[in-house]
Amino acid sequence: MRDLSKRAFDLALSGALLLLTSPFLLLLAAWVRADSRGPALYRGTRVGREGAPFHMLKFRTMVVDADKMGASSTPDDDPRVTAAGRILRRYKLDELPQLINVFRGEMSFVGPRPNVQWAVDRYTSEERALLSVRPGMTDWASIKFHNEGAILLSSTDPDGDYLRIIEPEKTRLGLEYVRRRSLGTDVRIILQTVRVILTRE
Repeated sequence: MRDLSKRAFDLALSGALLLLTSPFLLLLAAWVRADSRGPALYRGTRVGREGAPFHMLKFRTMVVDADKMGASSTPDDDPRVTAAGRILRRYKLDELPQLINVFRGEMSFVGPRPNVQWAVDRYTSEERALLSVRPGMTDWASIKFHNEGAILLSSTDPDGDYLRIIEPEKTRLGLEYVRRRSLGTDVRIILQTVRVILTRE
């Protein structure tokens, strides 16, 4: 019943937001295309519920083929990030296309952020509980580490520093969400996420 109500919430809210924001999304897509060579959307392969891979959608914030040029983790001073991308990333606007992933059932509004395969391959048996729910657009860890790029600023080993500084606490918070998840918790996380984005606290 809990999963059914969560899915109904995700479906209704993502559908409404896609309808309401479609003109804005089209403007952002045009801006990305005009700012640098390449497609408006980036389709990154991520690991979803029960280990199923899917293409997570984002507005492209980096140069074409950036994933072949460096680390998976992205500091704020990463030279692969485009001019438009810096603004999109600062206000999390690059994440808006994930409303499509939520509508399709590949993601939820709230849940542990989806990881790339190499990160999932490092999961312990306990950490694999993160794959028991749909990955989310936001969660407690997204709020705590909303300035992840700033934390990794000037890093010579972004992936290594991510694993050392950020990943352990992100995993702990993700597992706590899995154990205590509820629709009420989801609403609180969504509201806190909006507040953090608007106030940059």
